[in-house]
Order: sequence, then C-alpha cells, then structure tokens
Amino acid sequence: MKKTTIGGQALIEGVMMRGPESIAIAVRKPDGEIVLEKKELKFKKNILTKVPGVRGVIEFFRMMVVGVKALMFSAEFVDVEEEDGKESKFDTFLQKVFGDKMMDVVIYTSVILSIGFSVGLFFLLPQFLANLLHFDKNTASGVIYFNLFEGVIRIAIFLGYIMLTSLLKDIQRVWQYHGAEHKTIHCYEHEEELTVENVRKFTTKHPRCGTSFLFIVMIISILVFAFTGWHNIWINLALRLLFVPVIAGLSYEVLKFAGRHCENPIIKVMNMPGMAFQYFTTREPDDKQIEVAIEAFKSVLVNDEEADKW
Repeated sequence: MKKTTIGGQALIEGVMMRGPESIAIAVRKPDGEIVLEKKELKFKKNILTKVPGVRGVIEFFRMMVVGVKALMFSAEFVDVEEEDGKESKFDTFLQKVFGDKMMDVVIYTSVILSIGFSVGLFFLLPQFLANLLHFDKNTASGVIYFNLFEGVIRIAIFLGYIMLTSLLKDIQRVWQYHGAEHKTIHCYEHEEELTVENVRKFTTKHPRCGTSFLFIVMIISILVFAFTGWHNIWINLALRLLFVPVIAGLSYEVLKFAGRHCENPIIKVMNMPGMAFQYFTTREPDDKQIEVAIEAFKSVLVNDEEADKW
C-alpha cells in the first residue's frame, strides 16, 4: 500500500489538505459551488527544523496557524445573518489599531489562546484535581499513583470534551468532512482512482489522524510527568508548563515513526486507542462532502514521488 505525507483538516463545510509543496482549501458554498484556494508552502527550512524533538514544536505551531487561517477562510462562505449589516464596534476598533495587519493579529491571537486553553484544560486542570486527593508523595508508590490518577483525569477530560462537542449539530457536519478527508486519503493510499464511488467504500478511521496525535500526547505526558510529580502543586504546575514543548516534540516524533511503520503489529496496538477515539471525531460523509475532499486532495498532489515520502 502506498504511503503519503498528505494530511488534512476538516473545516466549516470544507476540507483543507496539506501536501509536500502546497495547501489546498475546498469549501462548499450555500449555492452548491465548490470554492478552491491553493497556496504554495512558504515555510523556510533551517537547522532547527531538522532537529528531532524541536522540529515537532515548530511544525505544531505552524500547522495551528495554517489551520486557523483555513477555518477563517471557510467561515467566510457560511450564511450568517448580521443584525444591521454593519461591523461591530470591536471590529472597527481593531481595524483602526492594526490596519492591514488586523487579520494576522487575529490569527496569531487565536492560536495563542487555543494553545493556552488546551494547556489549561488538559495539563493544568488535571494536576489541580489530582491534588485534591492527598497522595503520599514521599514514597515512590505514592508518586506513581498520583501521576496515574492525574493521567486518568486528563484522558477523561479529553474524552468528555470530544463527546460533548460531538452533540453540536454544526460539529457533527465537521466530523463528516473529517471522515471524507480520511476516506479520500485511504483511497489514494490503496492506489484507486479518486472517485466518489471508490472513496465511499473506505473507512473513516486513519492511523495518522490528529486524534491519534492527541492520544499520543496524553500517554507521553503521563510518562514524562511520572518523574516530575513529587513537588508541591505550584512547582508541579510550573514544570508541566515547561514540559509542554518537550511532550509536543516527542509526540511528533512518535507519530512520524508510527506513520512509517503502521503495518507493524506493535504499532497497530499502539494506534488502537487513537483509532477508537475517531468513533467520536469522524462520521460517514455524504457524496457531496466526499467531492469536496477529493477536490482539495487532488490539488496538492505532486508529480515527484520522492517529495511525498515519509
């Protein structure tokens, strides 16, 4: 089976695909037309982008920026009824202060706030809740139990967050586009022609999904924090903040390794929890949603197969 580095992201009524050389965003407008925007990747490679552990942090932040830009682009085509068709006072204020740079400010602020929210919800809150129970951190067993309990809380919060957001109607449509993205990539990797009929028969679950990446982050955080859990709550919170980039970097390397060896029985077992999570984050798409994913995917294909190797 062919392996590709192409990956994607579900959007509001659309799909973004990232290939070796470009990014393509396909969005279904309310009138049924598919709008396609393609941009060449302009990321500059340097010595840091080649250092294992560090490159994962850089890549994570880059993709957060790309993802927010893609979401904002797709949102432009959604029917939203304005009260009077006028900009809000806050929008007017931002326009006056930042001018042409307003969009960049909004994007990077959104990324920073998203990262801050994720760190607070999935790293700091579990630490705080675990400290409500008094484990004996003067013993090795007490430290282990404390960190395992914190890890269980972290996974429970993540699962609860996914399940609650999945109840929203708009999010369910996003999960359908997420499924269309996965099915399209599967079809290509199985070397079948990219048609709606061919794409439809593949599964919505994929081992290189970002959901799997998040689960890997959870597991690695439990392992890393197992050696940093015997201090008081404030020192532990500070250490967790300091170790977030380390965990992101390690998780990226694990995901890349798993992508290269996804047929390995051990890797398949490691991927099982992440694949199971995708029962919440993907839905079966309809034909029109598959068409959008195919359009985006075809736009990032390259002729040089060497450029699309892991």
